[in-house]
Amino acid sequence: MSEWIVSLEGTEAGHQLALGLALLAAVLHALFGALQKGRHDPWLTRGAIDGSYALMAAPFALFVVPWPEPHMWLIFATAWVIHTLYKILQAMAYMRGAYTVVYPVVRGTGPLFTVIGAYLLFGETFNAVQWTGVGVLLAGIYGLAIYNLRTIKLDRETMPAALGLAVLTGLFVALYTTYDAYGIRATADPFTFLAWFFMIDGLTFPVIAYRRWRGMETPPEPGPLMLRGFAGGVIAFFSFGSIMMATRLDKVGEAAVLRETSTVFAALIGWLILKETVGPRRIALMALIAAGAVIVESGG
Repeated sequence: MSEWIVSLEGTEAGHQLALGLALLAAVLHALFGALQKGRHDPWLTRGAIDGSYALMAAPFALFVVPWPEPHMWLIFATAWVIHTLYKILQAMAYMRGAYTVVYPVVRGTGPLFTVIGAYLLFGETFNAVQWTGVGVLLAGIYGLAIYNLRTIKLDRETMPAALGLAVLTGLFVALYTTYDAYGIRATADPFTFLAWFFMIDGLTFPVIAYRRWRGMETPPEPGPLMLRGFAGGVIAFFSFGSIMMATRLDKVGEAAVLRETSTVFAALIGWLILKETVGPRRIALMALIAAGAVIVESGG
């Protein structure tokens, strides 16, 4: 499998596979975000998810994939710092603002800075048509956030802080997307990076979540929380794994933009599962997001 993946790098088949992986990541990432914003405290949910995927990844990291080259340990350490800060900021934003407002701002900030980061780190460039697509996509994403902000009645007092945290979280989305692309390209076997990343990345938040759970006056029952964590762990493998693999196979910027169609799927999840309202204006804005992604892809 690893040799086949590596053989597709820079080819048309690799481009098509990267496209499919980025869209898969979009769907799964929206579902992943909804799991963290759902009925449980987001810190507890994140801890359950991280603990689950760390346990799932450990056997593969230790016994299946080749061990990392010596230079990879510093890369893993840096990735751990970036992802830990990202998750802390995201949990803080979700605690202060509605999911359908916070999520679009996070995801809208990410692709713009990822495209810039991909240019600085990998020399990737977008043409005029693709930049137009980025503009259309961002207009749809931020338009969706503004519309949700004007219509939603929950969390009004804490919303300014939530929006500030969401923008900062989006910057870290761009940072981890670009850095993970660098990391997965720095090792001979991409599955080595994925397995060790998930195992290392999943070790911190279970400790934070357990301490928070112990300090609660009425802590939730661990059973449903662990079940949600297991489901989130499986989704995380395929969501984050898909986008990381896409950035190894093809351009980082294009993969990042396509992943942000997750905002469309997040709005659908908010409507169908979280019972948040969806009207014709939001549908039009979601169509704008999808159109922006299509323009970026066709322009390339």
